[in-house]
Amino acid sequence: MTFRTPAFGRRLGTGRTRLVLPVLVVLAVLLVVFMIFTTTYTNLLWYRSIGFSSVYTTQLQAKIALFFGAGLLMTLVVGANILIASRLRPAYRPLSVEQQGLERYRAVIDPRRRLISFVLLGLLGVLTGSSVAGQWPVWLAFLNRTPFGVEDPQFHKDVSFYVFTYPFLRLVLGVVFATVILSILAAVMVHYLYGGLRLQGPGDKASPSARAHLSVLFGVFILLKAVAYWFDRYGLVHSDRGVTTGASYTDVNALLPAKTILFVIALLCAVMFFSNLLRRGMMLPGVGFTLLVLSAILLGGVYPLLIQQFQVKPDELAKERQFIARNIKFTRAAYGVDGAKVVPYGSQPVTDKKKLREDADKLTDGGVRVLDPNVVGETFQQLQRIRPFYQFPDTLDVDRYQVDGKTVDTIVALRELSGAPAGQRSWIKDHMVYTHGYGFVSAYGDRFDSREPDFITRDMPASQNQQIKVAQPEIYFGERSPEYSVAGGRGQQELNYPDNSASGQQSSTYEGQGGVRIDSFFRKLLYAAKFQDKNLLLSGAINQDAKILYDRSPREMVQKAAPWLTLDGDPYPAVVNGRILWIVDGYTTSSSYPYSERMSLGDATRDTITDTRSAVAQQANDHINYMRNSVKATVDAYDGSVHLYQWDENDPVTKTWMKVFKDTVQPRSSIPPELEAHFRYPQDLFKVQRKILTKYHVTDPSAFYNGEGFWEVPQDPTVRGKRQPPYYQSLRMPGQDTQSFALTTVFNPRNNPQLAAFMAVGSTPGRDYGQIQILQMPRNAQPAGPGQVQNSFETDSKVKNDLFALRQGGTKTVAGNLLTIPFGGDLLYVEPMYTKASGGKEQQPYPILGKILVRYGESIAAADTFADALDQVLGGTGSGPQAPAQQGAPPGGELSAAAQKAINDLNKAVTDYENAQKKGDYPGMGDAWKRIKDAQAALAAAGKAAPKASPSPSPSPSATPSATPSSS
Repeated sequence: MTFRTPAFGRRLGTGRTRLVLPVLVVLAVLLVVFMIFTTTYTNLLWYRSIGFSSVYTTQLQAKIALFFGAGLLMTLVVGANILIASRLRPAYRPLSVEQQGLERYRAVIDPRRRLISFVLLGLLGVLTGSSVAGQWPVWLAFLNRTPFGVEDPQFHKDVSFYVFTYPFLRLVLGVVFATVILSILAAVMVHYLYGGLRLQGPGDKASPSARAHLSVLFGVFILLKAVAYWFDRYGLVHSDRGVTTGASYTDVNALLPAKTILFVIALLCAVMFFSNLLRRGMMLPGVGFTLLVLSAILLGGVYPLLIQQFQVKPDELAKERQFIARNIKFTRAAYGVDGAKVVPYGSQPVTDKKKLREDADKLTDGGVRVLDPNVVGETFQQLQRIRPFYQFPDTLDVDRYQVDGKTVDTIVALRELSGAPAGQRSWIKDHMVYTHGYGFVSAYGDRFDSREPDFITRDMPASQNQQIKVAQPEIYFGERSPEYSVAGGRGQQELNYPDNSASGQQSSTYEGQGGVRIDSFFRKLLYAAKFQDKNLLLSGAINQDAKILYDRSPREMVQKAAPWLTLDGDPYPAVVNGRILWIVDGYTTSSSYPYSERMSLGDATRDTITDTRSAVAQQANDHINYMRNSVKATVDAYDGSVHLYQWDENDPVTKTWMKVFKDTVQPRSSIPPELEAHFRYPQDLFKVQRKILTKYHVTDPSAFYNGEGFWEVPQDPTVRGKRQPPYYQSLRMPGQDTQSFALTTVFNPRNNPQLAAFMAVGSTPGRDYGQIQILQMPRNAQPAGPGQVQNSFETDSKVKNDLFALRQGGTKTVAGNLLTIPFGGDLLYVEPMYTKASGGKEQQPYPILGKILVRYGESIAAADTFADALDQVLGGTGSGPQAPAQQGAPPGGELSAAAQKAINDLNKAVTDYENAQKKGDYPGMGDAWKRIKDAQAALAAAGKAAPKASPSPSPSPSATPSATPSSS
């Protein structure tokens, strides 16, 4: 039996469908609009909470202007060409199989032509606008560009043209090119669909109207190509064709004239296409286009290749010398290393014992930072975490403070919140009780307390009697803050710190200015949608005056406040006038500085710390060729207030962005002296500069071309395959009377494990901040590099026994930072060796000091303190290896004949060593050293004890293998 749906039922179903569909569309549109409004308005509220709302509104206005400007340009131009092509369709289309097939498409499209056109053009406009809106920094920088006051040597244009103007012109050309190309494609499709273009049938394949229309479009395209050829000339300053970055001999003498010729040919070709409006036929435009293509291949490709192969390569240095010199000058200026001083060092080590002892006393008085911030994070965690819901970073920070009237290197960290205790979590606890961390913890960098850090500030609550006074120890804004917290509501009880009271804790209520008020239904609704958390809307625990704190890591806050900055990967906390401030270094970068070497920022800053630790952020792999530390930013750890201070007052990029975002960056003169005292030279900039200086310490074009004197950043001796990080330490450079805080590194010769140079940059504002000094070792007598020094520690007989003793019972050793210190005309190496007990997570072992290892010249020692180790290595220091006294004689006072002969041979060898050293006779020193070792062996065989020989603190004689006795 068959049932049929009544006609009125079908009509009713169809009516419901027609009613439901518009309702769903309207609801979807309203939802999208609400989400866009929620995102925009909550972002505006966040910016208002830190006082940087103008930054957000300026960005928003620029994005909207570019979105609609580029989108409308694309939509209107492409739409106009579609309209023109449809209006120019032929009234009569000859019958053919092709046209019969197209007729079916025309029958489908014609009734819906407007709808299809609007949808496609709208989609095209949205895609174009979205793409171009992301280029708002290029547009705003162009509108507010600031001259550099430096001209490039080829075109004599100010560097600002390449940094600000040229990228904007390329952006405009790209948008216009895309618009014209899509217009051509759209016109071709419409003309073909309506018969203006045909592939089959007799007669012309294009109607006169279609031919004229497309000729104009192709003429515009060729005209744009001519403009591109003209501006391509300026792009040669970024060429990589030659030995170095920048316009090379071939670029200047072959490609530059070729681009100019192609510009003229393209103009003529465009005129030929436009002439097709007045005459019929495609022969003339075809000839012009063929000429342009052939010219581009021959002039733009083949000719420069021939010049490079047959003129440049046979005499490359002579041809490229001028351009290498340009690259060296502009690269050093772009990275701020043009003032770096390279001085010879190590050829005349101090041999006077009294002078060495005076230098040693100054060194120990000033302190050497032996507490490694990259190792003792676990130690801070175990000794100062207090409760399991607090956490310290795995890499701590180095700063300096006045303690007992003396400036000391200090290892610092904040006790941040890791979340509610395990097993006790709830929405209220996660977001309204456990809202913040507590306490600033610091320790002396140059000493230990029973092998553990000697704390300056510690425990909770923070005592006002401690050397570094912290009046506001709560950490609401930090690197490990929760996604969001609701704090500060009337009567709200937030855990401040645990104590021994009856309740087991001290509670507090947030009273800072930071955060966004969330005590109204409307804002609760907005933030419930933003975080997709219904509890924000439904919870009755959110009281009046409550605030929501989010997006509160220091780097994120500064990045949003200054989106034009690239930020250092390691913000660090400092106590300034009783408040804890995060200090964040901001960089201005560019990839458009002329003649400057490009590098990957991510690769240049990658080392052991960035690859193995979570506390230091890795940089993106953006390619740059200009970098300045232009801004010092601070974030208050309690109220989240953000301040940006201009640091490099001569940087045109910073001046440009200060015009864009007015009154957001404060002048350098407004920096409080108490804050400036904690500024330090930033690590990521230093890593980039040391990468550049591996090559660009060579300033002579001939030597640069040969590359023989290039260096490399050494591998970390304690971690295979990773670069050694730079280290902060206080030291006294040659010529300085007192110690100064500095950031230091060393260099190896390329593909050589020895040490080529030591580099330090001053990090004390108002004294030597930013001054780069490089101590270059003698090339014919280079000392041991980090890997060799580490190996010597592990193979020295006495140190090896000490390390073996530390590694007993399952205990393992953890090597600390290997510090290199200029001392006595030579280099002193210091490495703390930590021990860590075996055990699982339950035992939670942590590193404590085992020994401090020291090497000076070829003398090596291990001791419980740095002072003791230094005394040991200097105990035998003189003008050469020390001859043994006759203190090993038997009770009878007589030496055997063999022992006497060994001592005589040893004295003779020591004398020969000293004479050879004075003459710089390295083969003679090597031969004498071998005889010293032979005499020692003979003396030992005779059963008599003799003191171990120690060579002078001169560079290791490298003429013979025996001249580097690492196991002496």
